[in-house]
Amino acid sequence: MTTPRLTIGLPVYNGEKYLAESLDALLGQSYEDFELIISDNASTDGTERICKEYVAKDSRIRYIRQPVNLGAAPNHNAVVREARGELFKWASHDDLYGRDLLLRCVEALEAQPDVVLAHAWQAIIDEHGDVVLSIDYPLATDDPRPSERFRSLLFTVGGDDFYGIMRTDVLRRTALQQSYHHADRTIVAEIALHGRFYQVPELLFFRRDHPDRAERAAPSMRARCANLDPRRGDKLRHPKARLVGEYIGGFIGAVRRAPLPSAERRRCYRYLAQWMASRVVPAGPRRIEDSADRSDFASTAARVSNDQEEVPSR
Repeated sequence: MTTPRLTIGLPVYNGEKYLAESLDALLGQSYEDFELIISDNASTDGTERICKEYVAKDSRIRYIRQPVNLGAAPNHNAVVREARGELFKWASHDDLYGRDLLLRCVEALEAQPDVVLAHAWQAIIDEHGDVVLSIDYPLATDDPRPSERFRSLLFTVGGDDFYGIMRTDVLRRTALQQSYHHADRTIVAEIALHGRFYQVPELLFFRRDHPDRAERAAPSMRARCANLDPRRGDKLRHPKARLVGEYIGGFIGAVRRAPLPSAERRRCYRYLAQWMASRVVPAGPRRIEDSADRSDFASTAARVSNDQEEVPSR
């Protein structure tokens, strides 16, 4: 068997409602040199049946069923361990993808060796697949200075680069997905310390907001962390202070591990100290993930994006 250029890792738990639609969007991509690894986190609905039906139809799919529910974080890391491609992308069972998403991102990574992650403009869709909001991308993740990319990810609202296509060797140098508060932010920040990001100037990624989404089912910090790892539900072993402390420690560890010149490392620590101070006395627009009311992601996104136009301007 030839080694695929790209690995798509799709962790899923009880995703039968949208899974087939998402798989069709991935398998129908114009770029075809990929393997799709599905890790089923001991689903109790029709997810296993759907996956096996698709395995029988497409040899690019590998299906793994976990014997017990590991939590979302270990399940995300499981597909990284299995990846054979030099490029990697996490995919969600309920999102949709423009037909040229993979192609445009791979082309960008091939053309720019210093770029470590490529993604595209995105929109929020509802449970029916209708676009309800197009999201701007104000982050400075294309800045040549690692410290400025890090600063932007700390302070600027926006971005969903966790689902971009990244270089597998860079991803494996990080701490991978953890289960503390906002762990997805720390892993993206760590990847950014290794190189620039590139945003394909086309609307090709469609993030679905729906009543069954994990964020709605787990509106509190502890509930979200317990979804990532069931052990986080223990208030005695994992008090709220620990969940927040590990979040800050995740940024510190990212800076410590990254291959940075001393001056850039000091700048990153200074920006992190400023960010921590800003969280004590918050000012300015709140990040979507910091909103106390997560019951309507789309309306929250609309508020913090200051009533953007339907088509994002770059």
